[in-house]
Amino acid sequence: MDQKGYVSREEKKIPISDPSGKWSDLTLMPEWQEEFYDVYTAKKYGKWVMLKALKKEYADIPEYREMLGKEFDTRYNLAHPDIVMVNDFEEVPGVGMAIITDDAYGYSLRRLIDERRLTPKIVRRLETQLLDAIEYIQENHIVHAPITPDSIIFTEYNENLKLLNVGYASADALSPDDTKADVEAYGRILNEVLDHLPASLPRLRKIARKCEEHPESYHSVSDIQLDIERRSSSQLYILLCVFICVMAGLLVWLATR
Repeated sequence: MDQKGYVSREEKKIPISDPSGKWSDLTLMPEWQEEFYDVYTAKKYGKWVMLKALKKEYADIPEYREMLGKEFDTRYNLAHPDIVMVNDFEEVPGVGMAIITDDAYGYSLRRLIDERRLTPKIVRRLETQLLDAIEYIQENHIVHAPITPDSIIFTEYNENLKLLNVGYASADALSPDDTKADVEAYGRILNEVLDHLPASLPRLRKIARKCEEHPESYHSVSDIQLDIERRSSSQLYILLCVFICVMAGLLVWLATR
């Protein structure tokens, strides 16, 4: 790994013995590990994928094996372009039973913040794609660990947002506290990003502070989306009015010459 939040394929490789040739290039990703799980990249039939498996000390304990299986069952039914998708659940040589997901090769939001490499496109992705992913999770009654800059990945070439592992588990219904926690987490993420931008974005700052300090003000993710769109539309309207006034003044000036 060259720096936090980005993994070099040439480092942290783990020897793997698989006579079938199905698995190769197993690489541990310690920066994305969880309390009970390790995360890897590997090639499956020559195609890069990601693996999530129990740490060695938990691999043979039935309750943890069951926990991994339940997460697979939950995530396998999710299908959203901004969430890393699950493909399979199988035994991997040297790893054990693992959840197999699409590859998410890129940079974490944490690294982009730390290295001050934030772009307007990334900010817009947080306004749209992140909220879309959170709304989808809530609509499907998925409880999860708090979303943080470390669990948000921006793909290497087009800066598309992907949510990585946040410990998904299904529930019959989400409590108001679950929704409130997502709003607070979104506010924290947005505030930290705004702290590291060279330009001031007061409309977004107001929304971020409202999310973090008064999450009960938003009853749903849709309310945040509407607030962002309303403020964007208002700003556009003001700019349009200014442009019309300038053009009208220019026409009057030309007519009186």
